[in-house]
Amino acid sequence: MKIAVIGTGYIGLVTGTCLAENGNEVLCVDIDQDKVDKMRAGVVPIYEPHLDVLFDRNIEAGRLNFTTNLKEGLDFGEVIFLALPTPEDGDGSADLKYVLGVAKEIGEYITSYKVIVDKSTVPVGTADLVHSTIAKACKTNFDVVSNPEFLREGFAVNDFLKPERIVIGSSSEKAIEIMQRLYQPFVRSGNPIIIMDEKSAELTKYASNSFLATKITFMNEIANYCQKVGADVDKVRIGMGTDSRIGKRFLFPGIGYGGSCFPKDVKALHKSGKDINYDFKILEAVVDVNERQKTILYPEISSFFDGDLKGKTIAIWGLAFKPETDDIREAPALYMIDKLLEAGAKVKAFDPEAMDNVEQKYGDKIGFGKDMYEVTEGADALLICTEWSIFRTPDYKRLKSNLKQPVIFDGRNLYPTVELAKEGIHYISIGRQKV
Repeated sequence: MKIAVIGTGYIGLVTGTCLAENGNEVLCVDIDQDKVDKMRAGVVPIYEPHLDVLFDRNIEAGRLNFTTNLKEGLDFGEVIFLALPTPEDGDGSADLKYVLGVAKEIGEYITSYKVIVDKSTVPVGTADLVHSTIAKACKTNFDVVSNPEFLREGFAVNDFLKPERIVIGSSSEKAIEIMQRLYQPFVRSGNPIIIMDEKSAELTKYASNSFLATKITFMNEIANYCQKVGADVDKVRIGMGTDSRIGKRFLFPGIGYGGSCFPKDVKALHKSGKDINYDFKILEAVVDVNERQKTILYPEISSFFDGDLKGKTIAIWGLAFKPETDDIREAPALYMIDKLLEAGAKVKAFDPEAMDNVEQKYGDKIGFGKDMYEVTEGADALLICTEWSIFRTPDYKRLKSNLKQPVIFDGRNLYPTVELAKEGIHYISIGRQKV
């Protein structure tokens, strides 16, 4: 099939590349000429494991192409994916200006039947808004489909190629048939293509992310309680996770969730409720707890240094909001950096992929190292904010030698407390007793 993908951000680029990988012809559209030129030259603008291999292969095969010309994309594609930003507005709602702006142009340009697919995460009722916006200027038949993405950063390529489920929201039999034909090669193992109405599909994405964010936040509350009463959150987590009704995933406590999805989607669903006079009290609590959790280790650091961090150097391992990405949106590390700088501390940081993005934000306010050990040399303490695999088995003797004091503040509970005690390292984690 011929596919146009409007927007080459994280979702758009993964979507376009993976659709091309299954033999479709894909034309990606973006307004940034410099970005388009680089992609045409084989430069992947984001870090996502395994994406570069598929990207290069499909450009070379001629199945994946790029343009800045929206009309060219609309003329080319029989299915048009909208993978546009829906940033958080000042009141917490999703800003639809990019989606509706393109919808207006679609109405002006298309001259034959198209399936317009909302791939962006959008509030309930957006498909109706997109349809009415296109219809104002459109002189041909078209359908609007809600097709939310469920891609995890760091695993997005596998999630797209081998999805657990595909949700298609549409009331048009023609559009449903086209979308099923497009996605059938991705579900040959039997995972479902779920057909529903547009509003239910839109809500499915928000409900899924909000539930997972709630699960994480609940465990963070349990961890904080464990800290006060002397329980061990790791034992509690294992005891809970073996219950099949609960499951083992998303039970790992830490310094809060971040990224492009959970914070924005929880707030957007909460705001959508307010708009119809429904109060999502659980979601309000999730937002509040998560904001507090991001800096839950700061009082511990301050207390360790008797409330005076001026001139102290804190080494930080991990800057991205999660491992296997360079995405720093709402990353807990940034909240900790702000608190430390405000207190007069110096920060030296290392992350395998996100340092360039953080440097753009902070400039020379913080330092960076070429590897994880360099930033600990002469530092007063180590703070761990992201659970990259390379941080899981450090050389403890080297760490002790590099640090002025053998102290680690671990926001991701990477190490066994007993092991750190044997190594003579003062270790403070989340929901476990200090050693």
